[in-house]
Amino acid sequence: MSTPLRWQRRALSHADLPSVPPLLARLYAARGVRTESELAMTLAALQPASSLHGLTAAIELLAQALHEQWRILVVGDFDADGATSTALSLRALRAMGAQHVDYLVPNRFTYGYGLTPGIVALALSEKQPQLIITVDNGIASHEGVAAAQAAGVRVLITDHHLPGATLPPADAIVNPNQADCDFPSKALAGVGVVFYVLSSLRTRLRDDGWFAAQGIAEPNMANYLDLVALGTVADVVALDANNRRLVQQGLARIRAGRCCPGITALLRVAERDIASLVASDLGFVVAPRLNAAGRLDDMREGIECLLCDDPAEAKRMAEDLDALNLERREIEAGMQNEAMAAMRELTISEENLPPGLVLYDRHWHQGVIGLLAGRIKERFHRPTVAFAPAQAPAYGEMPSELKGSARSIPGVHIRDVLDAMATKNPGLITRFGGHAMAAGMSLPSTQLAAFRLAFEETLREWVPPEAYDAVLLTDGELSASELNEQTAYLIRDAGPWGQAFPEPLFEGEFLCLGQRLLKDKHIKFSLCHPESNRVIDGIAFGVDRALWPNLKCERIRVAYRLDINRFRGMETLQLRIEAMLAL
Repeated sequence: MSTPLRWQRRALSHADLPSVPPLLARLYAARGVRTESELAMTLAALQPASSLHGLTAAIELLAQALHEQWRILVVGDFDADGATSTALSLRALRAMGAQHVDYLVPNRFTYGYGLTPGIVALALSEKQPQLIITVDNGIASHEGVAAAQAAGVRVLITDHHLPGATLPPADAIVNPNQADCDFPSKALAGVGVVFYVLSSLRTRLRDDGWFAAQGIAEPNMANYLDLVALGTVADVVALDANNRRLVQQGLARIRAGRCCPGITALLRVAERDIASLVASDLGFVVAPRLNAAGRLDDMREGIECLLCDDPAEAKRMAEDLDALNLERREIEAGMQNEAMAAMRELTISEENLPPGLVLYDRHWHQGVIGLLAGRIKERFHRPTVAFAPAQAPAYGEMPSELKGSARSIPGVHIRDVLDAMATKNPGLITRFGGHAMAAGMSLPSTQLAAFRLAFEETLREWVPPEAYDAVLLTDGELSASELNEQTAYLIRDAGPWGQAFPEPLFEGEFLCLGQRLLKDKHIKFSLCHPESNRVIDGIAFGVDRALWPNLKCERIRVAYRLDINRFRGMETLQLRIEAMLAL
């Protein structure tokens, strides 16, 4: 853990929140909340689906597919958003009476991302679908959609990624980020889009008398919100008011034990207390284990875990995913060491950093480069792209194609950067897509050096120098009287917290009464607020061993989050330290 270059308190702004406790009102206002209506976390407060462009055509297509019992194939993505979208689609469509519904997820190492012509050919040979539904992908799949339609297969695209200048010629497209879509929440994850589409289908079928005619119970779509919450948090989309409602409702169901056995099993294998689950547990505990299947092997393992209704079988699957995640962590650690060594060989230091970092190693694992890019981005606060061979090359040969994964910093829209590079340099990038903060791409290996130059040049043109200053935003100080378990519970229950709605981070000076090294990389502190005699535990993970432990430190300034430590039935306040400075 490195000390940030600059600590800065969040700007205070006005909000009309008369019934909210003063501390929460301050925290909410700093995150852009203006009225109490934005804090309503009920399902009734969700944005209505009616403004989703393309929804009517999508519902007509799906209703026809059910009435005529078409063979439906869901084509998903190999990450947690794609896995939850796929599992929700199969569970809901089957509950609505679809008798022939299956799924296919591209193996990233064989087919790559999205509805490619290769995946369409595989689908035709193995599944013979009459309708393909893409989930969490498809908005850039022009060739794949054309191949499916040439074979007489209808295509419904559900996606949330940013579209290009033209849209694929699908029968229907539902994506809140289409230029002509008025849906107010542009931050929906792929699983959120699918939830809206299938909820609208359920309403249409009810109005048609479908469920009564078929003699089946009308499904309660709220029962699938555990999957929606997991996919939304895992995909690190902005938690605007609408996404917070979806996540909060899903968390409530998981805490109450009303979730699919697969999620329960993944939480238990990670030894998490389900009753006190928070959004970050989905992002940092469940999602990595689910994602490990798509990163190292085949996402079918993760999807089958989410589809499984047998707790014992779900437990076995969760244990397999946990083992895969351990392997992924080992691979990632090795790649991080190699990346840092490469940075040193390039004589790159924090004093002479270029505006963007481009890293490649022929031995790197394609499924882990996104995580690697994220780690390097966090370490150096620069937009980072990590590349790996698309296919393992023969000994001594250069791979023909590279797959890249980009991670960005606030203020740098990485997909727009790639779009500008591709426009200015035809042939440089074969394919690309993504969001403001993350993107993926493919390019010929011969273009790697040109890509690095174009990346740095574009960033120099687009990004002001101050964007590269690492800033740690805090919510100011808490008084000694506020440092207690009640405040920690208040903040926990005021969430869900996450991307673009960050968990409160406080700062303050404390007396440092003791330090203890844990596992050679963490520090357990005994701290005391200067205006109190209460001793509070603090925990700092991954400390800089060149600086800590510091046995001379008697006073310390820390940036921390409030946490509850549970041990032997006792619950006590603990400060989760994000940054620290000896005074």
